[in-house]
Amino acid sequence: MTVSAPGEAALVDALRRGDEAAFAALVERHTPSMLRVAAGYVPNHEIAEEVVQETWIALLKGLDRFEGRSSLRTWLFTVMVNIAKTRGGRERRDAEVQVLAFTGGTVDPARFRAAGQEWAGHWKEHRAPVPFPDTPEDTVLREELIAVTRRELDKLPVRQREVVTMRDVLGMESAEVSALLEISAANQRVLLHRGRAAVRQALEDYLKESA
Repeated sequence: MTVSAPGEAALVDALRRGDEAAFAALVERHTPSMLRVAAGYVPNHEIAEEVVQETWIALLKGLDRFEGRSSLRTWLFTVMVNIAKTRGGRERRDAEVQVLAFTGGTVDPARFRAAGQEWAGHWKEHRAPVPFPDTPEDTVLREELIAVTRRELDKLPVRQREVVTMRDVLGMESAEVSALLEISAANQRVLLHRGRAAVRQALEDYLKESA
């Protein structure tokens, strides 16, 4: 992968020159997402903050070794994940992460097309999301659904939460996520499907209860 973000070479040059404004802007842009990902490896928010701080220090120390074979964001998150893994290994048993990473299905299999049917394995019913009308009532509902989504994301097993967060919140590509988490493309797809299915089910349940 090559550097693809417009102006990224100029940003790297500015960071290497010690441009404090450029560094502050980078920290503000990526820190919230980094905290969410780091939280998947360590027991609490305080330790996640320490991981992110260590990552920014590592960035400043390692900029001279950045060769641009990946985007700066990918490089940054790779460093952070490695730090978080090391810190998480000291804070809790590795077995806990592995057990939570692989859970059973979260949606009734009857809701998917059976083998032999066209589009086997896909949802039987698929409705494209409809934008909320711009009314006070619907604005409240939209905010409630966002809150439910965030809560359900936090409840997902670690690996599912990481994959869904990287793919759907950060907008990362499948290959980028697989490389960062050191998992196969097939495993990444399974984790993404299970995580999305769990969040979707929670939203459906919430809407039924609200109705």
